[in-house]
Amino acid sequence: MPSRKALVRRPVPRLAEGLVTHAERVGVDFGRAVEQWEAYTEVLRAHGWETIEVDPADDCPDSVFVEDTVVMYRNVALIARPGAGSRRGEVPGTERAVVSLGCSVNRVREPGTLDGGDVLKVGETVYVGRGGRTDAAGVRQVRAAFEPLGARVVAVPVTKVLHLKSAVTALPDGTVVGHAPHVDAPSLFPRFLPVPEESGAHVVLLGGGALLMAASAPRTAELFADLGYEPVLVDIGEFEKLEGCVTCLSVRLRELHA
Repeated sequence: MPSRKALVRRPVPRLAEGLVTHAERVGVDFGRAVEQWEAYTEVLRAHGWETIEVDPADDCPDSVFVEDTVVMYRNVALIARPGAGSRRGEVPGTERAVVSLGCSVNRVREPGTLDGGDVLKVGETVYVGRGGRTDAAGVRQVRAAFEPLGARVVAVPVTKVLHLKSAVTALPDGTVVGHAPHVDAPSLFPRFLPVPEESGAHVVLLGGGALLMAASAPRTAELFADLGYEPVLVDIGEFEKLEGCVTCLSVRLRELHA
């Protein structure tokens, strides 16, 4: 039977020291962040996802953003090589986790850099953001890893936000959604729907039309509800202070078999 698993990683006490690139630094309440993370993981479990905690990386403030450390396509895990050198210590724990799940493992090799948050999968198309954290060599290595499996890899410029998935994600029908001021090239997507709020660009597909979204995007949630989806709102305000979003906090693995 198909097994839906989600990798997550608990926030570490140094969370407030996390990198900030496109936003002004503001104070982070660690206790509140832990509460928000626990609520987020509970939503995953309530919708049928088994959460698997990756080993903590106490010396890596950004390690809660586990999405950046690996990209999954089918049963293949491409272990990332983060564009920020300070984040590379996050990678070994994630690699151990995917190996324990029986995934086939490839790795992004030096000098290439790739953050998982720069990769958006829509059906068999894999969009890769080429910007501050992922370079051209990283894009080439995504192609080498996934095109033999049937993927079509499309490079997308990213200049206005931290990662591609800071700008766009996709609805279950494949429509790409994004906050237009943050999207470099919406014409690259066959179907693009602008949303009214920055955090409304970020959805996690829970299954059955349910969309995990940030509570900071109520107007976008209303838009999606009008389209027949079921928005499930969570407060991730402490992580948004660090340019995090709902996609950053987990890696969903859909192709595993139990």
